[in-house]
Amino acid sequence: MSEPPPPAAPLPDDRKPMGARAEAHVAERLAAAGWTILARNWRCRLGELDIVARDGACLVCVEVRARRGTRFGSPEESVDARKQARLARLAQAYVQAAGWHGPWRIDVVAVEASGDGTPQRVRHYKSAVGL
Repeated sequence: MSEPPPPAAPLPDDRKPMGARAEAHVAERLAAAGWTILARNWRCRLGELDIVARDGACLVCVEVRARRGTRFGSPEESVDARKQARLARLAQAYVQAAGWHGPWRIDVVAVEASGDGTPQRVRHYKSAVGL
């Protein structure tokens, strides 16, 4: 009796590098637009905020969503009610930890990438998550 074939090697998961590339691209665009980047990949026990920045006097927590194509929906469609609630809790945790007393909001930036992960289309949704 012959031995079964070895399991197939897992396919490489290049979503993390693509996500990091999209986040870097968005941070560069925001800085070029005059925003001050305060933190990238800020973590607490509730999770992680991709970018925290200041747009004038407003603190902005930015969620970056990146996808290749729209076969499984657009990047912004992946920010469902559950994700929005989590982002709201994370943003509130940051505001409290930073001692921020001014206005703040949560933006979503959707990035559609090419096959090699290069950002192709970027859409910025201000105040995308209600508080």
